[in-house]
Amino acid sequence: MPELPEVETMRRGLLPVVGATIEEAALPPCRLRPISWRPTFAEFRRRVRGRRIVEVGRRGKRVLLQLCDDSLIVIEPRMTGLVLLADPPGEEHLRLRLRLIPEGGGEGPRELLFWDRRGLGTIRLLAAEEIEGVLGSARLGPDALAIDAAMLRERLGGSRRAIKVALLDQRAAAGIGNLYAAEILFTAGVDPRARCDRLTGAQWERIAAATHAILNDAILHEGSTLSDGTYRNALNDPGSYQNHHRVYDRAGERCRRCEAATIERIVQAQRATFFCPGCQTRRGRHRSVP
Repeated sequence: MPELPEVETMRRGLLPVVGATIEEAALPPCRLRPISWRPTFAEFRRRVRGRRIVEVGRRGKRVLLQLCDDSLIVIEPRMTGLVLLADPPGEEHLRLRLRLIPEGGGEGPRELLFWDRRGLGTIRLLAAEEIEGVLGSARLGPDALAIDAAMLRERLGGSRRAIKVALLDQRAAAGIGNLYAAEILFTAGVDPRARCDRLTGAQWERIAAATHAILNDAILHEGSTLSDGTYRNALNDPGSYQNHHRVYDRAGERCRRCEAATIERIVQAQRATFFCPGCQTRRGRHRSVP
C-alpha cells in the first residue's frame, strides 16, 4: 500500500503541476530513517533546478514526473509514502519539498511534497537513456489496467505458484498489490490458493475482467484509506474504497455475497490473504457478483 488505484489517484491530483518550473529542491530535516535516493540528493537537486515539469505519469505503483530535458523523476511511495500538493499529515516525516513556479507565473501549486512515515519509499532521477533499464518490460509487466486474459495466461499460466501470490509479481502485471489481489480473486470467484497452471480459460477471463472492474472502481473512489489512516490523496484527503471492500481485512465476518460463509484469513508468501471459502473454490465454480 499504496497500490495502483492510490498511485493513479496521486497522479491525477498532481496534474496541476504540469508546466511548472522547479525553482528549488529542499531536503527537510528528518531524524528518522532516510529514504533511498538515486543519485544522491545533492546531485538530484543540481539536476532538477530550473527544469520544467512537462508531464505527470504513472508506471505500476510509481509516480513519474517527466522533465523538459527528457529526464524522469520516479517516486515510489511503497508502504506509507504520499505525494502531495497540500500540507502533509505532519512535518516530522516530510522527505522532499520541491518549490515550484507555476507556468507563466500565474495561479497553480507552489510546492510538491513527498511524505513517508516509514521511510521505505524511493526517489530516482533517471536520464533518458536509463529509463528503459529501470521501468522497461524486463523489469515491469503491462499495466494492470491494460492487461487482458490472454496476456495474464501467457505470463502466469505455466507457473506452479498460487494465483494470489503470482498476481503480486510486478513483472507479470504492474500495479496489483496485496489488497486488490484479494478483492480481484473474490470478484472472479477464484480460490487464492489455486495453482496458476491449473486455472481454466474461463477463470483467466474472469480474473482479467475483475482486475479492470476492481481497479477502476477503486480509482473512482480515490483509493483505500485503511485503519491506520496513512494513505491520502494529493490534497491530503482520504480515499473511500475501503467502504466497499468485500473480503480484505474482514476475517470472521459474514460474506456479503453468499451470506452463508465467513471470510477467512490465511498467510501466503508472508502476506495476509482474505477470501470466502463458499464463493471461491478450487473446482472453478463461480457465483456472480451481485
